[in-house]
Amino acid sequence: MIYRAVFHVDLDDTKIFALALANVGNLLRAIPEKHYDLVMVFNGPAVILLQTEECATFLEEVWQLQQVRVSFKVCRNALNRFNVDPENLIEGCEIVPAGVVTLIELQQDGYVYIKP
Repeated sequence: MIYRAVFHVDLDDTKIFALALANVGNLLRAIPEKHYDLVMVFNGPAVILLQTEECATFLEEVWQLQQVRVSFKVCRNALNRFNVDPENLIEGCEIVPAGVVTLIELQQDGYVYIKP
């Protein structure tokens, strides 16, 4: 069995961001030595959280998750809407054309949707 989940973050709220990161970390600790494919999708105003300055408090935790293959996908539409320069994002973010499309595709591919 492969644990597939997509964690959806869509608000510019550090408490929700922290909760999402904790959810992913808790899942990884609960399934040691299991196969998994975990994705975090950021759209709407949540893209603001992934700017280097905004994310400073969470950088170590994000980096640790990226090291164990957790993907961070960021909506290009939201970057444009909220005037976030992709150059200001933390390392390791993958920009996708539309976060909602990514959410749909992942769920159609069998990923469980989790909304912290």
